[in-house]
Amino acid sequence: MSDLKTQFETAAADSKKLSERPDNATLLKLYSLYKQGSEGDVQGKRPGFAEFVERAKYDAWAGLQGTGQDDAMQQYIDLVDSLKD
Repeated sequence: MSDLKTQFETAAADSKKLSERPDNATLLKLYSLYKQGSEGDVQGKRPGFAEFVERAKYDAWAGLQGTGQDDAMQQYIDLVDSLKD
């Protein structure tokens, strides 16, 4: 397992132990970077208008279309680190 992947998994575990819950915009950023880093570009159909949360998550992830998985992992790690301070 690569060092970046290990750091990514550690950051994912650390994100669940933050002392304060991040605001919704930050949570969406965390979600989208995690999904991009672990799965790559968004797939599937965009959720319907009435599915507010799922649609917001999908849109946030779709906004990272074309971002490399390694780059997304590093951005995720950096964001979690900044939230731990």
